[in-house]
Amino acid sequence: MAFPEIYAADPERYKAAQFRRCGKSGIQLPLISLGLWQNFGGADVFETSRATLRRAFDRGVTHFDLANNYGPPYGSAEENFGKVLRTDFAAHRDELIISSKAGWDMWPGPYGIGASKKYLVSSLDQSLKRMGLEYVDIFYTHRPDFETPMEETASALAQIVRQGKALYIGISSYSPDRTRIMSDLLAAEGVKLLIHQPSYSMLNRFIEQGLLDTLSDLGVGCIAFSPLAQGLLTDKYLNPGADKTRVNSGDGSFSEKLLSEKNLANVRALNEIAKQRGQSLAQMAIAWALRDERVTTALIGARNVQQLDDSLDALKNLAFSKDELTEIDKYAVDTPEIDLWRSVSSR
Repeated sequence: MAFPEIYAADPERYKAAQFRRCGKSGIQLPLISLGLWQNFGGADVFETSRATLRRAFDRGVTHFDLANNYGPPYGSAEENFGKVLRTDFAAHRDELIISSKAGWDMWPGPYGIGASKKYLVSSLDQSLKRMGLEYVDIFYTHRPDFETPMEETASALAQIVRQGKALYIGISSYSPDRTRIMSDLLAAEGVKLLIHQPSYSMLNRFIEQGLLDTLSDLGVGCIAFSPLAQGLLTDKYLNPGADKTRVNSGDGSFSEKLLSEKNLANVRALNEIAKQRGQSLAQMAIAWALRDERVTTALIGARNVQQLDDSLDALKNLAFSKDELTEIDKYAVDTPEIDLWRSVSSR
């Protein structure tokens, strides 16, 4: 594949960047992090993905979030990110926080899913090879595995840290109780739990029911994924003739039932509040997710540079008045069907 001009990072990339400390740790994360769940795989246009990654770094985004099965096809997001690391970011590795995960299905058979030591260790080895890295900064167990003893999972994660394959450990979609248990198990292994990655948005407020308090008590950071509720909290579905490409994509991340009249009425009302703030709905949704300082960073996706810039511009107005928050609360209603991960995060 032919690459365009040599990349030179913007020398003023940190001038307007904003960071927040991750729990009680030495790590600060940018208020907005970029996730490669979609739009960065082998089925996507590589140069568009590459331009988006470059732009993110030029605007002070230092945290890039991946997982073993991001694509499609599985593994291809890590492969593509590895190409960008080699061609554009090689000189900036120590400025980056790079994360990966394992937990959901990755390869056939009983050892390609879950949170066993066999799967977690093997998967991370594969991820490192795909990205061309010696270590990731954060490695997550991507979901609770109710068939694997948590002691085994914690032992695997601690082994990964001791081997130098990851600097920090994270968990995703764990309930408050299981978060405490995993934190204690890791501590017994001499490893501090750094961060928890739950789904959180104005239409998915589940983590306010105990998880944020738990993370604060434990000194664990929080990276909120899907702050735009899989795209519902954008202007994409406000009009009757909205493009429903993602609804019909077949990846299961956006169901037609989310476009109920009740949900859309709330989204329209929230959009009017965003207009009054001089923001797009997406910008207000991201800013809202960051209003609580226990949320370290909001994890966004981006289809292209333009969409990335729109999301990052949320940082231009993060303040909310008491009246604004009261008005938002009328329409920021927890909607369980939006939270695709609640079946595991509530156990």
